[in-house]
Amino acid sequence: MSQATGKYLIVIGLLVVLVGVVVYFLSDKLHWLGRLPGDIRVERENFRFYFPITTMLLLSGLLNLLIWLFRKFMH
Repeated sequence: MSQATGKYLIVIGLLVVLVGVVVYFLSDKLHWLGRLPGDIRVERENFRFYFPITTMLLLSGLLNLLIWLFRKFMH
């Protein structure tokens, strides 16, 4: 393992901790997550199906932006 690998692991760990802190302290303000327009929700008497496609696209875009920024400034 190289020093670069250690640096990447530290940054990834800090990001995971940051996301955990945000979810812990702002969970009451994030109730809209998973209920955006375009998210598929089917609820029946004995059946529930959630497919949060818009939420997944939004989170994927944000994650790609973070990875791009990380790669741009770490090299």
